[in-house]
Amino acid sequence: MRDFWKAAACAALFLLGHPAWGALDPDRPTVLVTGANRGIGLEFVRQFAERDYNVIATARKPEAADDLNALAEAHEHVVVEQLDVTDHARIEALAAAYAEQPIDILLSNAAITPRYKTAFQRVKGMDFDMARQSFEVNALAPLKLAQAFMPNVAASQQKKIVMMSSKAGSFAEGPKMPMMYSYRGSKAALDMYAYTLSFETAKKGITTVLLSPGTVNTTPGMKMPNAIEPEESVRKMLAVIDGLTLENNGQFLNYEDGRVVGW
Repeated sequence: MRDFWKAAACAALFLLGHPAWGALDPDRPTVLVTGANRGIGLEFVRQFAERDYNVIATARKPEAADDLNALAEAHEHVVVEQLDVTDHARIEALAAAYAEQPIDILLSNAAITPRYKTAFQRVKGMDFDMARQSFEVNALAPLKLAQAFMPNVAASQQKKIVMMSSKAGSFAEGPKMPMMYSYRGSKAALDMYAYTLSFETAKKGITTVLLSPGTVNTTPGMKMPNAIEPEESVRKMLAVIDGLTLENNGQFLNYEDGRVVGW
């Protein structure tokens, strides 16, 4: 009951004078991007803005998201919203604030990536607290977002739910090494959630897919071997997203050519 009243209070605060409506053009397609403050998420915002989309860009700490805020200042149809994707009441409040707004593409990008110290430990050094956090952010949060914003996507023209996954979570194509237990497990769980969800979304005319972005340089000043830059990854993923049809519903697709990635 406490969670209900918390969600109701948040929703009321949003609905009383929420500023987003003045920035969104009803004649433009709309995308919602989580984890938009840096890396792949920020690049999605940049490229969607250049395509003249309405962009609802979320970040845990928007006050510290300088690059994202600069994009919003340069593009009047980019709206920045505070969102911690593990805060389900906040997700519900945001969905209430945008209840009448069709969302063509719901793009779940926010994730805990294996940058933490224990990420490459063998099982003896397994960090179970990080495993729980990874599951909550990487697997549960995208499913909660899909639940909350399903009516918005169903009301849109494009009707697409896109979740960022990783080949690291694939039994078929993941590294054959004992590493990244938390990350790989959480992405494998996300894959199953999205696959299961696709049986529901098909009935609503919604296409739900997972995307592998490739190996991407997302840490400033760090260059990984054989990695690509966010601009290339996002540009190629957008080409895949553009071409999505209901035939792709429930698939895990590669960023570069849209091929189906093995589970």
